[in-house]
Amino acid sequence: MVTAQLTFSEDELLADDAFAEPLFAGSVRCHGGFDEDGRYVSPRTKFRRPAIEAWGAQHRELFSTTLIDVPIERWDKTFPSVAQARLLLRHGLPEPLIATLTRIGTVEGYGANIRLLQPGDLQRHFAEDLRGTAVDHLGRGLFEAHGRDEAGFDDAAGHRDMWFAARDLAFDRPTDDLDIDGMLARMGFGPGRSSATASRLLPEDIPMELETMVALMIRVLFIELSAFHTFAWAEAWLSDTELVGGEGAAAQLVTYIRADETPHVDYLRTALTELRDRTWVGESGRSYAGTDLVERLWAPLLEFSLTTGRAESRRAALDEVEFWCARRADGADVLAEFLALGAE
Repeated sequence: MVTAQLTFSEDELLADDAFAEPLFAGSVRCHGGFDEDGRYVSPRTKFRRPAIEAWGAQHRELFSTTLIDVPIERWDKTFPSVAQARLLLRHGLPEPLIATLTRIGTVEGYGANIRLLQPGDLQRHFAEDLRGTAVDHLGRGLFEAHGRDEAGFDDAAGHRDMWFAARDLAFDRPTDDLDIDGMLARMGFGPGRSSATASRLLPEDIPMELETMVALMIRVLFIELSAFHTFAWAEAWLSDTELVGGEGAAAQLVTYIRADETPHVDYLRTALTELRDRTWVGESGRSYAGTDLVERLWAPLLEFSLTTGRAESRRAALDEVEFWCARRADGADVLAEFLALGAE
């Protein structure tokens, strides 16, 4: 029987462990830090991590179901591949990789928008008691902690600026001479980008704000899960000290970001499972099976993430490689060699 603490204040869910030493990336003060043994400790996990574990254990005990999940193998690996990234670096063509790291950091910054969700009183939408659940804490610390992790808080940088710092550590050249806005525009940050949902997917009886919240949670979960491919990809070539600068510091910084993302995946999986296994109550008082409603959102969003979304990212990355190859006298040969490597 679960006996662990299940109810937490927002201050607790935002609390840090004590750090013996703060984390710096070059001159950038980042969140998190190191314990007395030199091990990295993620920010805002003193209570958040044990809380997520307790909520998951309670749910398994009460509902006898496993947490919702998607194996990362469902997503294609990051493009360009590690071999293709190394090829670009050997040819002195780092710009496509600089653009990719910039895009990743920018996406991380956008991810902080989850903190803008205001769930309010969610209990009125569900038949079963929500006390002592992850869902009950979404608007009381979990969304805010997630947002602070991504965009930073006060004077401590979050993942957005940590990716930018990794980029700047890896490449011994100023990035202010690059058209970063142009890079982002070429990689899909602008008008015309596809949307995973064009219309409502749940019954009109379910409040739009609730559907929007759950759909965003699912989209963010898929981004977070597929990002573990990105972590492995970036760590592999950023650690190659013959091809990039920083003596491996950029790759190490990515390992810290990866550690920070694990609580995001865990709380989203736990909360979505709680929503799936409960009875939803519409504005009319009608009851709906959570398994049905969550699946109505889950299936099309997963399909988009695995297919259209992934294809758009691949196309944008390839466009950037082609753009920079076109500026080189030997660009056609470099591009042919790049394409011949194929995917890993």
